[in-house]
Amino acid sequence: MTSILIVEDEARISSFIEKGLAAAGYTPTVVGNGLDALDYVATGSFDLVLLDVGLPGIDGFEVLARLRAAGETMPIIMLTARTSTDDTVAGLDGGANDYLPKPFKFDELVARIRLRLRESGQQTVAETVLRHGEVALDLRTRRVTVGERTIDLSAREFALAEQFLRHPDQVLSREQLLSRVWGFDFDPGSNVVDVYVRYLRGKIGADRIETVRGMGYRLV
Repeated sequence: MTSILIVEDEARISSFIEKGLAAAGYTPTVVGNGLDALDYVATGSFDLVLLDVGLPGIDGFEVLARLRAAGETMPIIMLTARTSTDDTVAGLDGGANDYLPKPFKFDELVARIRLRLRESGQQTVAETVLRHGEVALDLRTRRVTVGERTIDLSAREFALAEQFLRHPDQVLSREQLLSRVWGFDFDPGSNVVDVYVRYLRGKIGADRIETVRGMGYRLV
């Protein structure tokens, strides 16, 4: 199973990422500062690093520089609240494989992780296709089929369908779906999940997504 090191000192964000990655089938580990990140990477136990820029002690740019200077070649995705072009260029020129500004949507983060793992040869073809019954999602081509029929989904519908396909027969609450598909800045009072579930039912079949009263939704 793919192991990902999350280097993030904000507990709310690290918990959000950790739970989401675990639910997506990865093995996440969280550390809160740059020096610990260097020690953990040195164990050779990880396939990818999510590296925040604003860390206590040494910042993410310094961690990145030390890892690359030591010959570490694993994919590193920088996470930061800084959005200036200079910071983005500094991260990429310093050896980062990607640079994702906060706030971000969880589906975008996972898509970038998959891309970087594929580039490094650490993701198998089997991991790129999710199936349950007649429904299949190809995460590489973004192609969705129901039986022999190809259907068109918007980016948000695809992300929602991906969550259901990763957790078939499991009840997913509205809060879980909001955080995983819409990101950690979601409004807990929003009805956007119900709206998009209705859209998705109209495309893959109303009987495939079951409402569990008072709890959420389940792909059956």
